[in-house]
Amino acid sequence: MNRVLLLLTEPMTSPLAWHGVALAKELINQNKAVDVFFYQDAAGIANRLTWRPSDEHSLTTEWQSLPIERRVCVSTALARGITDPDNAARHDLSSENIAEGFNLVGLGELADLMLHATRVIHL
Repeated sequence: MNRVLLLLTEPMTSPLAWHGVALAKELINQNKAVDVFFYQDAAGIANRLTWRPSDEHSLTTEWQSLPIERRVCVSTALARGITDPDNAARHDLSSENIAEGFNLVGLGELADLMLHATRVIHL
């Protein structure tokens, strides 16, 4: 089966970040297998504490609406102040702030996704 890996590195304010979610939706609508990996500044998309005005769409919510696994690089997330309960406890942080449906993973996951992808698109 053809698998498309979307490797996202752009921050949520970038038009490319919004293009990524639109591309994922279109690929899913075409019944393509889609994997996504949030890396570098794209890790910020997984922050549940990011506020948007009511007249603006939330990129986090857009990603949460998709029926796919949302993997986030644990190192880049932690470096940007984003953590889950396990890493908050491990690193003695006072709380967690990862958005629902996003999972912190290591770069080994990215390597595995790249190994099984027929196409990698970097946004």
